[in-house]
Amino acid sequence: MTERAAGRLALWAVLGVIAGMMSFQFGAGIAKSLFSTVGPLGATALRQTLAALFLMALFRPWRNLPERQAWKWLALFGLNLGVMNLCFYLSFQRIPLGIAVAIEFMGPLSVAVWNSRRPIDFVWIACAALGLWLLLPHAGGTALDPIGVALAIAAGVGWATYILVGQIVAKRVPEGQAVSFGVAFSCLVSLPVALATIGVPLFEPKILLTGLMVALLSSAVPYTLEMFALKRVPARTFSILMSLEPALAALSGLILLHEALSGPQWLAIGLVVLASGGSALTAKRAQIAPQ
Repeated sequence: MTERAAGRLALWAVLGVIAGMMSFQFGAGIAKSLFSTVGPLGATALRQTLAALFLMALFRPWRNLPERQAWKWLALFGLNLGVMNLCFYLSFQRIPLGIAVAIEFMGPLSVAVWNSRRPIDFVWIACAALGLWLLLPHAGGTALDPIGVALAIAAGVGWATYILVGQIVAKRVPEGQAVSFGVAFSCLVSLPVALATIGVPLFEPKILLTGLMVALLSSAVPYTLEMFALKRVPARTFSILMSLEPALAALSGLILLHEALSGPQWLAIGLVVLASGGSALTAKRAQIAPQ
């Protein structure tokens, strides 16, 4: 592959990560509308199950099954997705969406710090960390729910694991298969419990339609784009790019959930956008540099 072609692929990977984050956060905003009827558990089950059905129909991964050794990684990848998403939905039921994502982001930020080797990477990490520091104290003038914070931290651990295991899966399994089987495995975490405890309301047409929108925006689209990116950018670069997530969460919370933003939050948005844009440029240069 030529340097120019490698650079184009790296740029598309970066754009794919950003588009996937935007899709995910707007899907999360829509998902909160389901909490009053089926709760976070039902919303998670609908999202993962409908996304799995859509991805299976789209990619038909059974036509050329992965090798036997890849299945353990696919199962770990999928079950981690299920736990991570359930913890995330449970957390932002109790605390604002932007705050939940900011706390959750400690997971990928930790991956970025652990994998960094060049001084420039720490510049972007510092920008992201300062932005997160400005986001975290804001909670509408009230104390944060400790259970919500704990659940967001658990989701952050899952997010870090998603990056690390996702890179292993991406190297062993084609993108369509990885995301299809991964999301299918994730259903095992929430679907059986949701069917047993919620039952019939899950199948109401309005609930199913909303669940399908959430599934497409928060699972099918972002996971496919991220699988594409994980094969083409280093883990530290992917992690720093994800620094845009709290800002997008705050924006989607403002637009969809009417969660007001303070002045410090707008400054935080600027800092995380700077971190994301800087890491994108770094990613491109890193990909096209001669080995």
